[in-house]
Amino acid sequence: MRKLRSIRSLLLCLLCIATLTAMDRQPNSDYRARRQALAAKASNGVVVLFAPPENDGPNAIYGFRQDENFYYLTGLNEPGAGLLITAAQAGDAEHAARPYTEVLFLAPRNAVQERWTGPKLNPETPDITGITGFDAVRATSSFKDELHKLLPKDATEFKIFTDTTRNSASLALLEPLSATADFKGMKEESFAPAIGSLRAHKAAGEIALLRRAADASVAAHNSAIQAIHPGVTEREISALMQYEFERRGCERPAYAPIVGSGFNSTVLHYSADSGRIEDGDLVLMDVGGEYAMYATDITRTVPANGKFTARQREIYEIVLGAHDAAIAAFKSGVSTLGRGPSGLHHVAADYINSHGKDLHGDSLGKYFIHGLSHMVGLNVHDPNDNQPLQPGSVFTIEPGIYIPEEKIGVRIEDTFYVNDKGELINLSAGIPVKPEDIEKMMATKK
Repeated sequence: MRKLRSIRSLLLCLLCIATLTAMDRQPNSDYRARRQALAAKASNGVVVLFAPPENDGPNAIYGFRQDENFYYLTGLNEPGAGLLITAAQAGDAEHAARPYTEVLFLAPRNAVQERWTGPKLNPETPDITGITGFDAVRATSSFKDELHKLLPKDATEFKIFTDTTRNSASLALLEPLSATADFKGMKEESFAPAIGSLRAHKAAGEIALLRRAADASVAAHNSAIQAIHPGVTEREISALMQYEFERRGCERPAYAPIVGSGFNSTVLHYSADSGRIEDGDLVLMDVGGEYAMYATDITRTVPANGKFTARQREIYEIVLGAHDAAIAAFKSGVSTLGRGPSGLHHVAADYINSHGKDLHGDSLGKYFIHGLSHMVGLNVHDPNDNQPLQPGSVFTIEPGIYIPEEKIGVRIEDTFYVNDKGELINLSAGIPVKPEDIEKMMATKK
C-alpha cells in the first residue's frame, strides 16, 4: 500500500510539472532576477501579490488566465498562489540585518477540485523549490505568520507594495489584516510604477515568446487574406485566423478579434464580427494571438474582391506613407510614444494632414482618431514608463484613417521591437503591406 501511495505521489508530481511546462517558460533565474529588481525598488517595505482563484468571475466561464504581474514575477500559472518578497537590508543599532527574502504561497492539495480542473502544485509537491525557483514555499494559510516575521520594530515604517487597482485577490487578503493590532501601522502602496518600468523593457527570453506570437499571427493574417471574397462572413474570417494561430501554439486571442468590412471598418473597436463581406468593401482585420501569455497586435486592410478602387488605394497609400514615415523617423534612445516633439505620433499625423482630402476638400487628419503606438508584452497594451524607446522596447506603429461617409476604414499596424543595436525590427513583416502585393496574394486563393 505504501508503495502504491508513492507511485501515486510520483504520478501527481509529474502531472503538476507537465501542467507547469504546458506553456513555453523562461528559466527560473529570469523570474528571480525580476523579483529581486522589484524588491530593490520597494526597499522600504515588502511586495505582496496573490493570483486570483480559478473560479473567480470570468475565470470560471472562459478558463483561467494568470494575473500578468504575478506571471511576470513567477512564471507560474497556479490560481490562488501568492508571493512575498523584500530586499536585503543592512542592520544598525536598532534594526537587525535582513537578507533578500522571497516566499511563494500555494494552496494545499484539493483532490476534489482537481477532479474538475486538474492537478495543481502544492507545498508538498516533491522538489517544489526546484520546480518553482523560490527559496521557500509555504501554505497560503501561513501568509500572516511569514509577513509578521518581516515587521520592523516601528510598525509605522511598514509599507506593503501591491497592486492596489487591479488585483482584488491581493486586496481581499490584505484588508482584514490592516484592522488587526499587529498590522495597524501597515500602509498600502501601489507597485504599478515600479513593476511598469521593469515590464516596459523586454529581455531576450520575452522577445523570443513575442516572436512566436507574431509568427503564428502572421500565418493567420496571410491565410485570411487568401480566404477573403465577397459573400464570406466576418466571423468566418475571424474563426479562420483564430484556428491558424492557435494551431501554431497560441493559447487564445490577445484581444477580441476585429474583422470589419464596409462601414464596420471605420469602427475602431468593432468586435461583433457579424457582417457579411460585400463586393467593393474594404476589410480591416485587427487580430493577434497570445503565445505563453505574450501578445501581438497586427492589423491589415484588404479589398474584398481583391482589387482596390482608385479612392481606396489613395487612402490606403496615405496610411502606408504615414506608417513608413514613423518607421523612418525612429531613433533609439530619443523617440517616444507620446505626442510631443520626440514622439512618433506627430510624424504620422503630419503626413496624413499633408496628403489627400476628404469629399469636402478638408485635410484627412481629423480621421486619424487614435494614438499611433502603444507598448506590447504580457498585455496587448503593456505598461509604458514614458521613457524614450530603447533596446528591449516592444510597441506598435498603427496609423489609420476612418471615413464613415465613404465606408472607408484603413489601418496598418505592425509590432516592433528595438534590438541591442538600437535597430527597429518588425515582428510582423511577413504579411504583405504594399497594395500591389496584397492584390497579388489575394489572386492566389486557397
